Amino acid sequence: MELIDRVRETRRRLAEDGPEWTRREHDFATVTLPERDCDRLRDLLIADRAETVVEVGLAYGSSALAIGEALVAGGGTPRHVIIDPFQRDAYHDVGWNLLTRAGLDRIAELIRRPSSEALPRLQAEGLVADAAFVDGSHRFHEVFVDLYYLRKIVKPGGLIVLDDDWAPSIRTAVRYFERNLGWTVLTGAFDGGTRVIEGAVTGEQMVRGSGTVTGNPRCRAIRLPDERFEPAFDDFRQFVE
Repeated sequence: MELIDRVRETRRRLAEDGPEWTRREHDFATVTLPERDCDRLRDLLIADRAETVVEVGLAYGSSALAIGEALVAGGGTPRHVIIDPFQRDAYHDVGWNLLTRAGLDRIAELIRRPSSEALPRLQAEGLVADAAFVDGSHRFHEVFVDLYYLRKIVKPGGLIVLDDDWAPSIRTAVRYFERNLGWTVLTGAFDGGTRVIEGAVTGEQMVRGSGTVTGNPRCRAIRLPDERFEPAFDDFRQFVE
């Protein structure tokens, strides 16, 4: 079986049957990135011709498999750098074992350290990524640090996708970079995916009488500016609403 077929089959089985082990009942449905959002993540990376992707947070592996599918489909010299300090102790290596079973361990590496330690090291080593997917800590200061270093690692014009955009801590962290460093939201990138309505995640598009879809997409895709720049010391725009 070709590698891409192995990846797709592993993705299909995970979506249909779930992982072989979970931390608690319903945890997979709560934690993992839904299949429809994984498909959109995959398509975005393929459209961007991404070859090197950094992922923060592995958990049960659904997003990692989608990223792996995109990298294999794109050809080139694929590299997938995954950061997750909790994969062994919290998830019994379920996500990493799935990637290995799919044959993606040949292009992927797992760094079992906090992202606040791993990302500075990767930046110091000179890693240049085409894109990143962020689904790690939801604490504001840790999301902010992730984005601070990913701005240095992801190439100019590259792509950063964040899960759980409904969380105020994540939205606030992203807003700083939008307002002060020229990051641009790709409107419509996750239309048709999972939406968040009144704080609850739903896999269905909720349609009102007007026929318009309500709720915000669970994921947000952001394009970095084409050139890196540092704002002047006194050039600061408020980002907390």
